Amino acid sequence: MLRVAVIGSGPAGLYAAAALARNPDTSVDVLDRLPQPFGLVRYGVAPDHPKIKSISAALQQIVEDPAVRFLGNVEVGSTVALAELHRHYDALLFAYGSAVGRSLGVPGDELPGSFAASDFVSWYCGHPDAPIDSFTLAARGVAVVGVGNVALDVTRMLAKSAAELTHIDLPDHVRRVLANSAVEDIHLIGRRGPLQARFTTKELRELGDVANADILVAAEELERDGPDAGDDIPPVARRNLEVLREWAGREPQGRPRRIHVRFWQRPAEIHGSDRVSALRLEGTRMEAGGVLGVTGETSVIDAEMILASVGYRGLPLPQLPFDPDTGVVPNSDGRVLRDGSVVPGEYVAGWIKRGPTGVIGTNKRDAGETVRALLADAESLPAAPVRDPETLLKELAHRGVTVATWPN
Repeated sequence: MLRVAVIGSGPAGLYAAAALARNPDTSVDVLDRLPQPFGLVRYGVAPDHPKIKSISAALQQIVEDPAVRFLGNVEVGSTVALAELHRHYDALLFAYGSAVGRSLGVPGDELPGSFAASDFVSWYCGHPDAPIDSFTLAARGVAVVGVGNVALDVTRMLAKSAAELTHIDLPDHVRRVLANSAVEDIHLIGRRGPLQARFTTKELRELGDVANADILVAAEELERDGPDAGDDIPPVARRNLEVLREWAGREPQGRPRRIHVRFWQRPAEIHGSDRVSALRLEGTRMEAGGVLGVTGETSVIDAEMILASVGYRGLPLPQLPFDPDTGVVPNSDGRVLRDGSVVPGEYVAGWIKRGPTGVIGTNKRDAGETVRALLADAESLPAAPVRDPETLLKELAHRGVTVATWPN
């Protein structure tokens, strides 16, 4: 019997568990520091996207497979050491993600009111780590820096009225704050042009469906790439540009909130004495070789809250190799590398393997690659000395750890 521990119960971890469970004579324990599975599907998808959240139903089938056992409240490096897991499992597959938002890294970034967008997402999704009082939304102006789908999600949630929130599944404390929000102006800021934006057209169009907000787009910033950027424009970017041009031609309707969509602007400095009060922007342009340069033009927008949606980074686990520059675990086809050499019995999948790229389905292919590598190595892996699957649970219980199972 091949015994494998998967660390992380988001899509990558559970897709890996499913692929392993299809292999005869294999048992899989899925370990997670949280008491419930599903990772960012549960705590990272905007609550007004129930169709994406429905992926949880498919992931739940994986957790309920007889060959798969979920063990929550188990944090590697704290609750249990890496060396201890090697005593109980023939292989360890790390899929714990890269859910920490990157900061802007500009002067004033440390001021109260400056957040990673991922913190706001965790709060409105009810993540256990997010304090109830994380956000008050007393700000009238908010700057959302970044033009990916997460930036669109947080902008949309900020722009909706109390009536538009009625049928959305939200924690009570979040609903109260959003319904009484003082926000009037939301500035969605891209450091490059619309052709380089990372959002999908579906998500972009949803922003235009918010009944509570006018969308204001500076037409001249849409053409900075050149009107004949031409036939080389990818289809998604072309469709995005069509949507943005249509918005640029709209007349404001005097709605309660305004979404200002800006391109070719980068944050230069956050103003404020004891908390955020404004954001200074520098104009940007594309230079030779695709390098981003500055124009010398500056502007200041009033914003008492800033949400940085400029990517995610992974965090290291004790005793697991980690590249701080790339924010991933060094690997070859999912096999963990230490100083360029394969570490026997250690594997990686998902964002902590490749970085925070792709959509939920990307993790299925990624996990499949890693599982194929693991199974190809299976016969050569040293067997774990402890074979009883209940021993680890007994050891954790002896330390006072209440392991959460699923279904519980």
